[in-house]
Amino acid sequence: MSTSIPIEVPDAFAASYGEDDASGRAWIAGLPGLAADFLDRWTLRPDGPARHGMASLVLPVTRADDTPAVLKFQQVRDDNAGAALGLRAWDGNGVVHLLDHDPDTGTMMLERLDAARPLSSMADDAAAMQILAELMARLVAVPAPQGLRHLADIAAAMLDQAPHAVPALRDPAERRLVRTCASAVAELIGEPGDRLLHWDLHYDNILAGQREPWLAIDPEPLAGDPGFDLWPALDSRWEEAVVATGDVTRTVLRRFDQLTEVLGLDRQRATGWTLGRILQNALWDIEDGKATLEPAQVALGITLLRRRTSTP
Repeated sequence: MSTSIPIEVPDAFAASYGEDDASGRAWIAGLPGLAADFLDRWTLRPDGPARHGMASLVLPVTRADDTPAVLKFQQVRDDNAGAALGLRAWDGNGVVHLLDHDPDTGTMMLERLDAARPLSSMADDAAAMQILAELMARLVAVPAPQGLRHLADIAAAMLDQAPHAVPALRDPAERRLVRTCASAVAELIGEPGDRLLHWDLHYDNILAGQREPWLAIDPEPLAGDPGFDLWPALDSRWEEAVVATGDVTRTVLRRFDQLTEVLGLDRQRATGWTLGRILQNALWDIEDGKATLEPAQVALGITLLRRRTSTP
């Protein structure tokens, strides 16, 4: 099937994606041609304007049998290289169905969900967190397939990097926090786990669907311990659902306890791996030239460390 309908790349996506990256700019420039190619190859019709997140462009389409779907385009990188492998392992159990995939370009055809109804639109935070936790429990029940990045390697790289990066932080208290996070990872690195992790399961990565009420999207699959998967949920709607309560500590612990209870996790171990995520985020921020941590990172870290030291 040939199509003459132009595929427009949103200006905001084009501007942000290749801002400091020549390969990103080249990928953006080739997107209209790439989209036209896959519309032809998979016999699809465009069915609305393209949408985008931080790293991918999603085009609503209709298949030859008139069923709705989406095409997802993203530049292949380490963090998303295993997306199709993970989606196949989950086979739609709590997560969006993968309908087709081109490994050379990373292009995926996925079942269409309701992008206008993310879980972040649910006002009741406890109810939303329960939905997320139950989805996460289904996802991490699956053993990680061969070929994915492994938490053991990521953790080892973080421990190598931390001593050189931490001095860049301006606040001595933040430097101590990050060093404590590194120590927690060092204690756990010998048992990194073997579950299939989503790695980025937050409220905006869960959409309403027809096959199930809610389904996860946009995994960046990783093999490891489920405790390493909790941070994005804990950080979801931080200002609106955590800070606005007036009691950050209580809300963080309620969320953490809710997640670990549903997943059946050891809370001390889950605390350690969540501190590992704070370490990872801190290292990324330092690499980007920042000299201070995000307030949510500090609050989460301090709250969980206080809980850990007060628990007999």
